[in-house]
Amino acid sequence: LSVDTLQFLLFLYVQQVNKVSLRRSLIGEEWPSPRTKSPSLTGKSTSENKNWNDQDHRAFVQSHLLDMLELLLEPEQLTASSHSTHSSLVSYEAVCALSFLIEGTVNKSRTVHPLHELALWQPCHGQNGYSKVSRAFSFPKLESWLRSCLTTNPFGMTACLKSGKKLAWAQQVEGTTRRAKIACNTRVVPEVFPMVIMSQVYKQTLAKSSDTLVGAHVRIHRCNESFIYLLSPLRSVTIEKCRNSTFVLGPVQTSVHVHSCDNVKVIVVCHRLSLSSTAGCTFYILTPTQPLILSGNQAVSFAPFHTHYPMLEDHMAQVGLATLPNYWDNPMLVCKESSDTSVFRLLPPSDFYTFVIPFEMEGDTTETPGGLPHAYQKALSQREQKVQIWQKTVKEAGLTKDQRKQFQILVENKFYEWLVQTGNRQQLDSLVPPAAGSKQAAG
Repeated sequence: LSVDTLQFLLFLYVQQVNKVSLRRSLIGEEWPSPRTKSPSLTGKSTSENKNWNDQDHRAFVQSHLLDMLELLLEPEQLTASSHSTHSSLVSYEAVCALSFLIEGTVNKSRTVHPLHELALWQPCHGQNGYSKVSRAFSFPKLESWLRSCLTTNPFGMTACLKSGKKLAWAQQVEGTTRRAKIACNTRVVPEVFPMVIMSQVYKQTLAKSSDTLVGAHVRIHRCNESFIYLLSPLRSVTIEKCRNSTFVLGPVQTSVHVHSCDNVKVIVVCHRLSLSSTAGCTFYILTPTQPLILSGNQAVSFAPFHTHYPMLEDHMAQVGLATLPNYWDNPMLVCKESSDTSVFRLLPPSDFYTFVIPFEMEGDTTETPGGLPHAYQKALSQREQKVQIWQKTVKEAGLTKDQRKQFQILVENKFYEWLVQTGNRQQLDSLVPPAAGSKQAAG
């Protein structure tokens, strides 16, 4: 495996967009704390999360453009103090690397091109200083051209929420939906992977399986006490600042990143899982790469993927994921500060239950792909055996009709108490029963 060195340099450099102020940490947390402010996602607030603010991204690139270009220069184009000169030349390979961060259009058309293609366009040569002889760009002219053309991403998250298509959902409970924002940018920019944003969904059960989601970048933000089912093959998923929620995802072609979440369950087949600053989260996963545990996590649990829906194996094939290899139980602690392995645990088989996706769809998958590890399958079998023994005991107890009725009421009351205590009542209440003679669909 290899990565483009110049792109990797840029990737490391842009991590500064979320740089923490050491001065603030020395003088103590400010009040009100910037951490506690909710991002508005409209670009109006100065304190909002920079990951979600396209205007912050543009401002960062504008203010650091000189440094980034110097970072990409060949050594012979730099002075002894590692700075550029008026005669420095930027290689074509360096501009290709910048395409990692910058893309654009010609004459405001809807066709999006990577930066290196735009830079080679004949009418732009006079502005960006491209020389066919040296196959390189004049440093000052290129910097000036980029600064004059840079604008906020018109297809990004802010634009998606302002002008994107509002999505309809198969299972959406009426009530606390006023603050929820769910949108997709497919109508705005059909040429690139669609983006779907879900923000501030509260006490909802949402389910969708549709072409809108296929190959989409999904951003889930500040969802609380909700159950979200996205049963389509996805491109990538980011789950951020969510609490007390369950996310059941279709196969994810690239990565699932979970950040600043408390007590969430993520059930997914994905190429890569990474997590940072989470607490009390459980991941039921099937993945061909080691899950990455970044900094700031507490009480993480990993368990084998334990559910299915009819189209699951077809969707896995679409994104190129198989049942083997599977490294769900072999996470990698990336940060030295979290080298203490007590940060995570493998879910004990005694705490393991299968998960049923409560929607009917067409398809051939009838069981969990790849099956379950022996210890977990054994725990389930023993539990099923206990249920059978219980049913047999009740059947052979010889109860009268009135006793059976009384016994049934007692069991139902105990079950209801258990639903309330575990929080499962909300999930059952939010699953609206299908109309007579019709199938409940997930999209």
